[in-house]
Amino acid sequence: MKFKELDPLLHNQLRLAIMSILLNVKEAEFTFIKEKTGATAGNLSVQVSKLKKARYIEVKKSFKNNYPLTTCNITKTGIEAFEGYVNALQGYINKKV
Repeated sequence: MKFKELDPLLHNQLRLAIMSILLNVKEAEFTFIKEKTGATAGNLSVQVSKLKKARYIEVKKSFKNNYPLTTCNITKTGIEAFEGYVNALQGYINKKV
């Protein structure tokens, strides 16, 4: 029996943290995700862009009290990818050699 390949996009600590946060909320502001992950704004922005490009998350830009507001939410594709990643990890944990 072979090990399932782990999604390289989700096999990154910060991207995995972003996805985990978004699984538990309808949507989250960029500043909230930044605070919860402890990431720098620049690094978080790069990782959010990678997840958006993969269509794992959606990113909306608007204004709130004349200040830019970026919100993110997980997509159906993102949920499926995350569940697949978790299932693959469980296969590693439960694998009998």
